[in-house]
Amino acid sequence: MKPTVFHYPAKLEGEDIPLVRFHEVTKRYGDLVVLDSLDLDVAEGEMVAIIGPSGSGKTTVLRMLMALEKINDGIIYVDGEPLTHMSRNGGLVWADEKHLRRQRLNIGMCFQHFNLFPHMTALENCIEAPVQVLGMSKADAIKRAEELLDMVGMLEKAHEHPSRLSGGQQQRVAIARSLAMRPKVMLFDEVTSALDPEVIGEVTTVIRKLVHKHNLTMLMVTHQMGFAKEISDRVCFFYDGKIEEQGPPDQIFGNPKSERTQQFLSAVLEAN
Repeated sequence: MKPTVFHYPAKLEGEDIPLVRFHEVTKRYGDLVVLDSLDLDVAEGEMVAIIGPSGSGKTTVLRMLMALEKINDGIIYVDGEPLTHMSRNGGLVWADEKHLRRQRLNIGMCFQHFNLFPHMTALENCIEAPVQVLGMSKADAIKRAEELLDMVGMLEKAHEHPSRLSGGQQQRVAIARSLAMRPKVMLFDEVTSALDPEVIGEVTTVIRKLVHKHNLTMLMVTHQMGFAKEISDRVCFFYDGKIEEQGPPDQIFGNPKSERTQQFLSAVLEAN
């Protein structure tokens, strides 16, 4: 059978290609629409915070971009190339696993529960993928890992196993491990929600450093409004599978236009 060929109007040409583009992306679970024809562009070096109530589609955006789940319609581009599709017969067909594996190398993701390999030290966690996936020499991978562990303040713990690290320390190692793959896009999914309040500052300091000193493109799902306001270039408020409102942090938090945004922020800020 010939593959079904999809043609999409979004053309990524010219100087101002967004590093990430969601074009009319829809995700459904049965009759439940989690993302509803989402359009979202993220420029290179931009930090975008995604906020909204539970079930609004926030984490699904990251999972779709990481290709952990397949979209039902639309297309996602990364750095001008289709992520969810590949070229064939003059059009685009759904990507196969080989294409997805190659494209995933452009994306790093930090989860709220760290997901470090428990039997490996912090250093070993950071060199495993560069050696096994990128084919780096062990010496080069160690050099890169040590530089990254130093950047996140964990070089002194390089030879410790995760069980001997605090939650904040584990999350910092997880960030270094993701950066070791030199991703073009970093995704953060509620990276501070599993941490004790006193160690949240450890992780937020590292993310601030990444924002201010490195030209990393980031998407961050967070429930910490103060953090989102402080470090984001743009805040997207999701509601019912769509972007209800987006704009600079000062506008979203200081003068939201949508009644739904106002209600959400009022409830969240009152709870805190």
